[in-house]
Amino acid sequence: MASPDPRLLSLNTATVRECWNLAQMIEGCARHGIRGISPWRDKLDELGAAEAARRILAAGLTVTGLCRGGMFPARTQAGRKAAIRDNLKAIEDAATIGAKCLVLVVGGLPAKSRDLAGAREQVMEGIAAILPHARQCGVPLAIEPLHPMYAADRACVNTLAQALDLCDALDPKRSGALGVAVDVYHVWWDPELQAQIKRAGRKRILAYHICDWLVPTTDLLLDRGMMGDGVIDLKRIRSWVEGAGYRGFHEVEIFSRANWWRRDPDEVLRIIKKRHRGC
Repeated sequence: MASPDPRLLSLNTATVRECWNLAQMIEGCARHGIRGISPWRDKLDELGAAEAARRILAAGLTVTGLCRGGMFPARTQAGRKAAIRDNLKAIEDAATIGAKCLVLVVGGLPAKSRDLAGAREQVMEGIAAILPHARQCGVPLAIEPLHPMYAADRACVNTLAQALDLCDALDPKRSGALGVAVDVYHVWWDPELQAQIKRAGRKRILAYHICDWLVPTTDLLLDRGMMGDGVIDLKRIRSWVEGAGYRGFHEVEIFSRANWWRRDPDEVLRIIKKRHRGC
């Protein structure tokens, strides 16, 4: 299998979040010849969406996504309305910086709840409520299924099939306004992954996130590995994603409190570029 096109490499800014602010991240991508960037909203808020847009444009970068919207379920109607308002703001910020999508981490169980089906219904209602504004702003929404270990607290959509069912229900004409983010950390284990990637196809795959699953994993949130350091068959999954018609960026997203977050970000970006060629 041919090596990935280096022009398709993107930095999810979570990867260097502990050492750099967004301005430094933009400058670092430009300095290392990384052509894509995906900011997180806390860093974006520090700089301001308009100023970030100006700097990103000046650096010649493509914004492959904005992380994150979602977190729809809540115990009260007021809580659910607040989540909707927050997502509408995220859509507007994504439009300002020219993001190719807004990534949705949909949220888990409301506090003190055991109603998983009810939480998933609230997710559908939440996405339905914000989809018209996303269409108006020209910002596709990318539902990111998270590993089942996060079903309670972060995302009650846990497989690509579940995410695509939501897409089919809310955007049956496959308009491109609603799709999925395929993050290998969260979906590599799924025995239906190849079939569901094929089902998603070019219209539904809006983002592709890469890293690796370490064995042993010492922290289920903050111990992701650099590509090649773990057990994920990255080449095989890339072949499925590209076989489905995806031609977009490969976004490196690594949460690593004990390792990569402690390193010099310039070193991290150099290693990312090298490892990307092998995955």
